[in-house]
Amino acid sequence: MDETEFWDLVDASREAAEGDADEQADQLVERLVRLDPDSVLDFARHFESRYNRAYRWDLWGAAWVLLDGASDDAFDFFRCWLIGQGRDVFEGALHDPDSLADLLGEFDEEVDGDGEELGYAADEAYEQLTGAVAPDLGIPPAASEPAGTSFDLESESALAERYPRLWDRFKG
Repeated sequence: MDETEFWDLVDASREAAEGDADEQADQLVERLVRLDPDSVLDFARHFESRYNRAYRWDLWGAAWVLLDGASDDAFDFFRCWLIGQGRDVFEGALHDPDSLADLLGEFDEEVDGDGEELGYAADEAYEQLTGAVAPDLGIPPAASEPAGTSFDLESESALAERYPRLWDRFKG
């Protein structure tokens, strides 16, 4: 599976789910079980590598603004959700986290920003196909700390300064 096929599956599942992250995960599993197990593992590798790429302080700060705070788990689920938003939003956020103010449509912190189930979709599909737990993906493990320079996520002034567009749109 190449990168285009990966993003096509993400986009098709998001469109079918009409923005509901849990439904998107179900839609993704439905699509993945139509593939062979090796393709499901390829999808999982694409997902996991993007998930790891998004483990960055600057994205955590953006998540903090959007979600009105983001614990370790909430940031993990946010990264899954961010992948689920598709290539343009994901890559745009990695390039400039503050651009999420322009890239996102409606955003409700109570229901958006949590894609926990998306993170399990490939594992679930693999188990349905094979009856076995997915093997190790053979990709480098995630870093123990987010990339970039840490800062005080609880400082409203630091968040407002680092993410002026997000702050204006979601906090202003």
